[in-house]
Amino acid sequence: MSLAVKSYDRRSAAAYAQRWAYFRNPDFLDFSDLGGDCTNFASQCIYAGSGVMNFTPTYGWYYLTSSNRTASWTGVHYLYQFLTSNQGVGPYATETGLLQMRPGDIIQLALDEDRFQHSPVVVEIRGLIPTPGTIYVAAHSYDADCRPLSSYPYRDIRCLHIEGVRYNSGGSR
Repeated sequence: MSLAVKSYDRRSAAAYAQRWAYFRNPDFLDFSDLGGDCTNFASQCIYAGSGVMNFTPTYGWYYLTSSNRTASWTGVHYLYQFLTSNQGVGPYATETGLLQMRPGDIIQLALDEDRFQHSPVVVEIRGLIPTPGTIYVAAHSYDADCRPLSSYPYRDIRCLHIEGVRYNSGGSR
């Protein structure tokens, strides 16, 4: 089957983020006590905006149950790898700067270490130019909704702009 491309539904991703920012969707395990829930939450938001998972074993991006999922669904580094290298079914992203950020995009932060360890979801941009003071995010682990990006004490930042979603044109799962 050939792959087709559709738009990423940013509005649905951001709405999902705001709906579940302070709660846990019972359809997904809460990973708060297992290393953190931020990337699980980010993946749920991306799924709300894409409607497509990638069921490729090991290197895909999916969640069926807590024990039947990929590392990219819950791991900061693995989500980054999946989104920036995905050539198959599912969402795909490019690493960009703050100026390209839009609601539904993911910002990954290195907080107190040199490795990236937090994945907030952009829910709103207030003003004409996206900056840490005008970008507002929702997140789990450090539960937040409409939290200014500038309020995080991060050492490093990487911005993932979701470009679109690929799906099987003969039907998707």
